[in-house]
Amino acid sequence: MKEEELQLEEIPRERAISKTELLEKYIKPQKPVVIENFIEDWPAYHKWHLNYIKEIAGDKIVPLYDDRPTTSEYKFNEPHAEMSMSDYIDLLEQEPTDYRIFLYHLMKEVPALQNDFKFPDIGLRMIKQLPMLFFGGENSKVFMHYDIDFANIFHFHFHGKKQCILYPPSESKYLYKVPHALISREDIDFTNPDFQKFPALKKAKGYVAYLNHGETLYMPEGYWHQMTYLTPGFSMSLRALPRSVKNVSKAIYNLVVMRNLDNIMRKWKGQEWIDYKNEKAIENTHKMNNIEY
Repeated sequence: MKEEELQLEEIPRERAISKTELLEKYIKPQKPVVIENFIEDWPAYHKWHLNYIKEIAGDKIVPLYDDRPTTSEYKFNEPHAEMSMSDYIDLLEQEPTDYRIFLYHLMKEVPALQNDFKFPDIGLRMIKQLPMLFFGGENSKVFMHYDIDFANIFHFHFHGKKQCILYPPSESKYLYKVPHALISREDIDFTNPDFQKFPALKKAKGYVAYLNHGETLYMPEGYWHQMTYLTPGFSMSLRALPRSVKNVSKAIYNLVVMRNLDNIMRKWKGQEWIDYKNEKAIENTHKMNNIEY
């Protein structure tokens, strides 16, 4: 047993929930929830397992990403490898691997998948673009981040089990946020944090959930999230526009100003810019929390 652990509260679970209850209990107060039987009427609930994806999309060549940190050599959205979906699923089932799939429009490549889900009527303005699927091998991790558009996110998990750690925006001051970015320091292991190097993490109060096949996680606007695949599996997210005017303005700033500024600095300074931001993440966090560094 570790002497110190992250302050994580189990995310509430609802076996089933009405549109009104979801809106009043969780969306309006911006609280996360796991809904166990939210998508039982979707064909995906019964069909979406790795063997089905292999059968219907096995010939597609997919981009793969591992957990190496962002550098001037490999950009944030630049894949580290590629292989056929069939070979990738074989790899997932044979052994643990860091390789993940994200930022890939599998539904566009395989239109039949679009018949397996539907956009839920939950009182939010859903973004009706085709959702992406996210795949990961046993023990592969997605670094701590929040989404650029401050969307309300409904995250559906399939095949296996996944750990999700969430923090509300109020905890940003403890999370070693990288300036001009949407991530915390990529060398933080939130499943086994180094409190000697990152002592502010001890003050952060967050949530944890363990998603099983067919379960849905609601993540409110601007929530930080870090995912660990405990077994091979995959997930899909549907997004809804932020309800808060303040968050809409933050999303516009991120998309129009922050992202472009960061891209310009990466091209100009290269690795020097990335190293500078990582150093400032520690300096800024420790200053805000009166920690000597």
